[in-house]
Amino acid sequence: MKRSMVPALVVVLLCALVAVPSAHAAAPPRAGCDPIGTAECLLPFPNDYFTVPDRSMPTGRRVNLTPEMMPRNVAGVPIDPAEWNRNDGFSPGSMLLASVPGIDLGRTGAAPITDIGRSLRRDAPVVLIDANTGKRHPYWVELDSRATDPDRQALIIRPARNLVEGHRYIVGLRDLRDSDGQKVAASPAFRSMLRWLPPRDPALFHRWLTLRPALVQLWLSGVRLDDLNLAWDFTVASTENITGRALHVRDEAFGALGDAPPKITIGSVTNPTPEQDPAFTRKIVGTIEVPKYLDRPDGGPGSRMTYGPDGLPEPTGTYQATFQCDIPRSTATGGPARPLLWGHGLFGNHTAVDGLGAVANESNSLPCGASWLGMSTEDVPYVVSVLGELSGFPSLPDRMQQAYLNMMFLGRAMIHPDGFAALPEFAGLLDAGAGLGYAGASLGGIQGTALTALAQDFTRSVLIVPATNFSTLLNRAAPFQLLAPIMDASYPDRLDQQLGFALMQMLWDRGEGNGYVRHITRDPLPGTPVKRVLLHQAFGDHQVANIATEVEARTLGIHVMRPTLAPGRDPAVEPQWDLRAVPRFPFRGSALVVWDSGTPTPPQGNLPPTQGHDPHGDTGNTPAARAQAAHFLETGEVVDVCGRAPCVAIPTG
Repeated sequence: MKRSMVPALVVVLLCALVAVPSAHAAAPPRAGCDPIGTAECLLPFPNDYFTVPDRSMPTGRRVNLTPEMMPRNVAGVPIDPAEWNRNDGFSPGSMLLASVPGIDLGRTGAAPITDIGRSLRRDAPVVLIDANTGKRHPYWVELDSRATDPDRQALIIRPARNLVEGHRYIVGLRDLRDSDGQKVAASPAFRSMLRWLPPRDPALFHRWLTLRPALVQLWLSGVRLDDLNLAWDFTVASTENITGRALHVRDEAFGALGDAPPKITIGSVTNPTPEQDPAFTRKIVGTIEVPKYLDRPDGGPGSRMTYGPDGLPEPTGTYQATFQCDIPRSTATGGPARPLLWGHGLFGNHTAVDGLGAVANESNSLPCGASWLGMSTEDVPYVVSVLGELSGFPSLPDRMQQAYLNMMFLGRAMIHPDGFAALPEFAGLLDAGAGLGYAGASLGGIQGTALTALAQDFTRSVLIVPATNFSTLLNRAAPFQLLAPIMDASYPDRLDQQLGFALMQMLWDRGEGNGYVRHITRDPLPGTPVKRVLLHQAFGDHQVANIATEVEARTLGIHVMRPTLAPGRDPAVEPQWDLRAVPRFPFRGSALVVWDSGTPTPPQGNLPPTQGHDPHGDTGNTPAARAQAAHFLETGEVVDVCGRAPCVAIPTG
């Protein structure tokens, strides 16, 4: 495609104009709505227009939202932006939102979820450029399937691989078409951005100046500016800003612990008969004492992280983290069991280890688990309240970060020679020196992704039906449909809801895998070893969207075990796009394995699957999948348990 016929000298002059703003531009208008957005104050989003320069931040910018800009619930209460304004950018998994009434994605030729590779074509109508490298970034485009009013229907651009932390990105929408194939006109405000003389309106003038660098880079990338319907830029939050709190908490707490084991208190011990429980011979419930970084005395739902004068989390006492460990009957013949740290599913708790009988006995593993604070059983009432007023949301990621510390302390107790192994309840039953492994399913895979990036005491994780990025998952998850009516009643506007998901993700990154996934198999966080991970996907999963699992795999940079599915099962032009095949077996590396139990293909829009059996738990019900996971945890090798054919799972129930 030809470039606009603009002399190079004009480009140089424009860049100079940005570098040396006029007196007119020296005092930009009050922070507020982006004048090029038409449907909602915060559109397009994410957007550097909603940031300010801040030299104290790693990116040099700070989010600067005001209550007037934020979505409001039906009571007229805006989301309190205070916690968001601690960010130095936006989520690396940001859903990019705009409003383009009348657009037809098919006639436009936008890359769908089934053809991600199309997003990198030179003539793609949506252009997403990493401004730091000049390279295109892959994505797919969708319209909010739940919106019925086209004027309030979000255009959603989802990165197919997480964006790079600390980098700036440029978005360009060009040559958009309606259902008749006619061009969708750009708004008058945005058209004024494309003129070479600035608008007279002060707000538009300031926006014209701030948008110059993005437009220049789009032009240099071969985009005709006259074809643009909309363009903007944004900065992704830095690694330090996203992970720094959890890292500080980890390093400070373990520094204080030193070489000692965590303080353990045993609460109860039960010894069921084989008739009462054929899998486990003993169940031990107790507490681990952990430094508490939450403000409420009990650290319960609604608690917020406390900060010291240096802006870092500060302990406020101790937290008694409840754990449960189950001793498998295999220890009677197999000897002391290997320690296995287990992460429960959505709204579960420490008792989830009771469901690991087959896994524990087949591999002679001793599972212990604690609660994922923020998303555990005790959090359900608070989560319901948050959906009615999103200002309460920051408590969830704050408690999740406390949960990471709780789980790491539990793991240390499992492998320390003076920890569990020294207690009479575990005597001769736990092989503390066998090496700790982590496994988690569903939420345990999502939260386990972040835990794996932070943990220092294990180097192998099995993440079962995992994913990253709750903002992608929620609309596509069957369980969320039980909670959706609450949000529908409080935030009935579909565009506001999508903005709410995007805003929540900015904070969720601190407390879910999306903010940590880049630092597991490579570029580890400070003081943390590189890990190997095995991901198990259930094709057609009703609870964890397959596409979000694949985004995680691409961001991890891991291989996929092929063939993944029988011919015709996956409608994608290139199934598991951009994932390399495992080259040989056994494979000493990280991999994604797709398990298929015959469930229909999931919907292509942001809707939950409803057809057929939910395969969410089928991998755990399949001996071959369990054997593959156990072998990986013990050896770090991925083995082929499917005979070089697609892996078939056994349906539960």
